[in-house]
Amino acid sequence: MKKMLALLLAMVMVLGLAACGKKDDTPPPADDQTQSDTQTPETPEEPAAAGEITLWTYPIGDWGKEDKVKAITDAFTADTGISVKVEYLAYADGDDKVNSAITAKNAPDLIMEGPERLVTNWGDKGYLVDLSDMFDDTDKSEINAAAMAACTHPNGSVYEYPLVVTAHCMAINLDAFKEAGADQFLNLDTHTWTTSDFINAVDALYEHFQAPVGAVYCKGQGGDQGTRALVNNLYGGTFATATHDQYTWSDPANIKALEQLRSMPGIAFDASLEGGDEIKVFYQGILKMAFCWNIAQQLNPNQADTGAGLTANGEEIVFMGFPSQGGSPALQGGIWG
Repeated sequence: MKKMLALLLAMVMVLGLAACGKKDDTPPPADDQTQSDTQTPETPEEPAAAGEITLWTYPIGDWGKEDKVKAITDAFTADTGISVKVEYLAYADGDDKVNSAITAKNAPDLIMEGPERLVTNWGDKGYLVDLSDMFDDTDKSEINAAAMAACTHPNGSVYEYPLVVTAHCMAINLDAFKEAGADQFLNLDTHTWTTSDFINAVDALYEHFQAPVGAVYCKGQGGDQGTRALVNNLYGGTFATATHDQYTWSDPANIKALEQLRSMPGIAFDASLEGGDEIKVFYQGILKMAFCWNIAQQLNPNQADTGAGLTANGEEIVFMGFPSQGGSPALQGGIWG
């Protein structure tokens, strides 16, 4: 199992996502020391007996690209004699496929996603193996403490081996902002803006285009990191206590943020959209901003054929931090493993 995690860590390095660890952020395979203690150069370790394991992965960064995944799994197979059968999941129906496989007692050996699925869903229901014994003191010192905490269930079981993190943000259609004169409210050097700048920009966009330019989507949990971060950042609210033992959605700052958004004709509350749907509409140029964004999306817009950082119409996409009163956003992190 640890060799497979070493493989995944290597794959993360190839894909160029921001890693969880400190220093070079890629902790060495945890079984390296064990190998050096139990074998000599004259007696190399024999490859494991031929077999197959299954890996199901959501489209995180380049994990949805078969050629890049295959190059690493092929190397793993050559090293261990174990083949890897990969199933590429989509967020639209991936959860249904996993749940069906669990019901049929045909779940994959490994699945790559975030704590919201691995820890608080399948792990919480007892479907995943506790990985606690895989973490020695070195692992614990090299993995970001917040990431480690997110991968750990309240019962003490670790249901996710954290590999990478990235900061969720939002995006804007810069051409549309310029057309409406709303670019004056952006700090494009720091990719930040204040709450008042955001409100003024949305008003200017709505006045120019006479249609909603952003959407608070609420069809499902897909992309909830975007709407959550937008609401929390506007007036400094929180969604949980510091110890993560109680929700705080009744925070007056959150109520104020929701009331502010609801009062703006340029912001739609759309129950037909979730995060992925919002991104599609944004790429089409209908919405002028998207709240479900990250750097992988910025570099690889799989909904558009025009290239990185462009909408389907060739308009420039600029990533932005979520608006906050002081202009310093509290970014929401995505942890995958």
